[in-house]
Amino acid sequence: MSDTANAIAALGRRGRLHWAEALPWIAGLAVFFVFPGYLAFGTQVLISILFALSLDLILGYAGIVTLGHAAYFGFGAYAAGMLSAHLGWNEPLTGLVFAGAIAGGFGFFTGLILLRYHGLALIMLTLAQAIMLQEFANVAEGWTGGFDGLMGIAISPIFGVFDNDLWGRHYYLYALAVLSLCFVAVRLLINSPLGASLVGVRENAQRMHAVGTPVYWRLVAVYTFGAALAGIAGGLFAQSNSFVTLDVLSFARSGTVLIMLVLGGTGRLYGAFIGTTVYMIIEDRLAKANPELWELGVGIGLVLAVMFFRGGFMGLIDRLTARIGARP
Repeated sequence: MSDTANAIAALGRRGRLHWAEALPWIAGLAVFFVFPGYLAFGTQVLISILFALSLDLILGYAGIVTLGHAAYFGFGAYAAGMLSAHLGWNEPLTGLVFAGAIAGGFGFFTGLILLRYHGLALIMLTLAQAIMLQEFANVAEGWTGGFDGLMGIAISPIFGVFDNDLWGRHYYLYALAVLSLCFVAVRLLINSPLGASLVGVRENAQRMHAVGTPVYWRLVAVYTFGAALAGIAGGLFAQSNSFVTLDVLSFARSGTVLIMLVLGGTGRLYGAFIGTTVYMIIEDRLAKANPELWELGVGIGLVLAVMFFRGGFMGLIDRLTARIGARP
C-alpha cells in the first residue's frame, strides 16, 4: 500500500467513533440521577468544559497561544445578559445563538488583527485585549452594571416548559445538551480536512505555507469558531446564574481555563472534559475544607500534575493503555 493510501486510511480511522467516547456522556447522565443535590454545581462544570473545549480548539489544535480567551466568554455572557435585562428578550435558545454570534463576530474582528502576530507578542496582545475589555465593561456601567454586575436577567422557561428550578435539574440537562451539540461540531471540524490542516499549521506553519495552504485565513476561521463556542459558554453562564459580573472577563478566568486544559491534555478532545472536572471538584472540596488555604492546595496539586503527568491526564491514560497493550 502506498504512503498516500496509508495516510488516507489513517485519517479515516481517526474519525471513527470508539466505544470509550460514550463514557463521558454516560457519566454526565449518571450524575443527574446519582447526585441530584449537586446539579447546580454540575451545570457550572459543564459550562466550564465547553469553555475549555473552545480553548482546546484554538490552542491544542491550531497552536494559537492566548491568555485572554475570557474576552469571548465574557462577551457572550454580557450579550445574553443584556439581551434579557435591557431588551426584554428572554427566550434562552435564541439568546445562546445571539451570544455565540456576537462573540464569534468579535473573535473574527480581533482575530484579523491578533493573528498577524506570533509568540510572545500574540500572548501579550490577547492579554491586553481582555484587560481593556474588562475595563470598558467597568466604565460602561449603564449597560453592564459595572463593578456591581448586570442584574435584571430573567430567562423564560426552556421550550416554554422547563424553568430554572431551585435544584438546577432542568439547566443541568440544558447545559449537557448544548455541550453535546457543540462537541459534535468540534469533533466534525477536527476530523475534517480543515482540522488536519490546522494540526499541520501547529506543527510547521512554514511547510504549510510552502504547500499552498492559506494559513492566516485558516487560523482566523478556527479562532472565530472558538470564540463563538466560548460565547455560547458565557451565554449559558449568564442564563444559569441570572447575573453577570466583571469576573467573566478577568485574567483569572483565562488562566484557570488554561490550567484546566493543560491538566486534562491539550489537543486531545476529551482533555477538556477530564481536566475541567478534576480541577473543579478539587477546588470545591479544598475550598470547603479550608477557605483560607485552598488555593495553596490547588497550586501544589497542579505542580505535581505537571511534574508527573506529562501530556495531562490524557497522556497518562495513553501511557497506561500502551503499557497494558504491551504485556504478553
